Amino acid sequence: MVKAKAGFVVYGVHKDGLLDPSGDPFIDQSIIDGAKAALSEKIDLVEHDIIVATKQEAKDALLPLAKDDSIDCLILFSGTWVWAAHMIGAVREFAKTGKGIVIWTHDGSQGWRPVGGLVLTAALNEVGIKHRFVYGGIDDPENVNRVVSYCQASALKHSMEMTTLMAFGGRGMAQTCGVADPSQWMKMFGIDIDSRDTMALLEAAKGFTDEEVEAEMAADEERIGTKIPRDAQANRSVRLYMALKQLKEKEGFNYYTIQSFPGMGDYYSATCFAQSMMLDDGVPTSTLSDFNTCMTSIIVMGLSEDPIYYGDLQHINKKKKEIKVIGDGAIPPSLADSHGVAFAKHGIPTEGEAGGLSFSLIAKPGKGVLARVSRKDGKMYMTVVKVDLFVPAEEDIEARRQECGIPFWPHAFATVEGDVDKMLESWNNEYGCLGYGEHLYQQIIDFCELTGMEVVCP
Repeated sequence: MVKAKAGFVVYGVHKDGLLDPSGDPFIDQSIIDGAKAALSEKIDLVEHDIIVATKQEAKDALLPLAKDDSIDCLILFSGTWVWAAHMIGAVREFAKTGKGIVIWTHDGSQGWRPVGGLVLTAALNEVGIKHRFVYGGIDDPENVNRVVSYCQASALKHSMEMTTLMAFGGRGMAQTCGVADPSQWMKMFGIDIDSRDTMALLEAAKGFTDEEVEAEMAADEERIGTKIPRDAQANRSVRLYMALKQLKEKEGFNYYTIQSFPGMGDYYSATCFAQSMMLDDGVPTSTLSDFNTCMTSIIVMGLSEDPIYYGDLQHINKKKKEIKVIGDGAIPPSLADSHGVAFAKHGIPTEGEAGGLSFSLIAKPGKGVLARVSRKDGKMYMTVVKVDLFVPAEEDIEARRQECGIPFWPHAFATVEGDVDKMLESWNNEYGCLGYGEHLYQQIIDFCELTGMEVVCP
């Protein structure tokens, strides 16, 4: 999960203790302190110690923040009214970085803060500078969260710049709806797409000694809390996980997608265990070289404290607004509910005949989102809905798992908030990504706004 680091700058002409005709300071320092305290609980602040009023003060405040690569966004806090022309040039220079800008105005009549906020947001709109305008009290969590959400989304956008996604192998299962345009990814997100043949993974996997594999198994068992089988399929599965970690370190990529099958899953090992563990390690990924699932994984995992789970929307009950998400053996084991983690074997005649170790569990309950990045006629967009993940009643669990015909694959059960028909109309794939956290919905929307990606919220 990214944590935003924001520059915090207070602006206003009537500063330095200047009193209004009633004898009160135009700028209320206690409001500024309260705003900083509310934000500091959720994001890191870099504070400018001078209230900005002149063009030179604006330059002195904002240009260093623009040059500081550790800064993800800028918060401009209205102290009182301001002459917008004194601010706009320096704000424009900061905006060239592509980082988010928030203008926050605490409400109330004393101090004339609304005037300062409105005149500055109008100036940015006039010039065409993308930003968020938040009007509301510092003591209202909704207002604070609107500021934080935009900053977190900006931090995620910033974190993607100059990163690399590695593609191992070609297109999996002949998917048409998961391909990517590398130039589009670079233009929108700053992500480079590189590729390697799966032979690199195979050679790395075979290169580990039996002692190294046993040590890895012991470490994984302690982490998962479940004994790993000591057989050939499990051995190859663990070796593949070790190979991915080794190549990530060697090649320096940040995320990856893998063909899985046809290919690696047919002649060496299914990728389920490796994918599950890499997701649990906090590495966004996808199977079948489905780039759109991987992008969804990058976005949702970057904003969530938990790893994500992606799988097929295996069944949708429209009347109950219930969706069952079933992944073919891959799920972060840390997402298991109170029933815990078990192992199963992956491999059916048409997919992954080499077999391999996979996880069998039910995803834990909680509130979050179901999301999917898609492309339509070359344009990327995001579909996202709020969900409530639940675990069926104890007496119903086994029957619910038997419904799909493959009961040992990981299951998640979720009820959807919103119009299911409209969701399905925009859902361009069988896969969906589940993320935990009520904050995700708005932060994902904000990320899409910052990157120019259309968002569909049924």
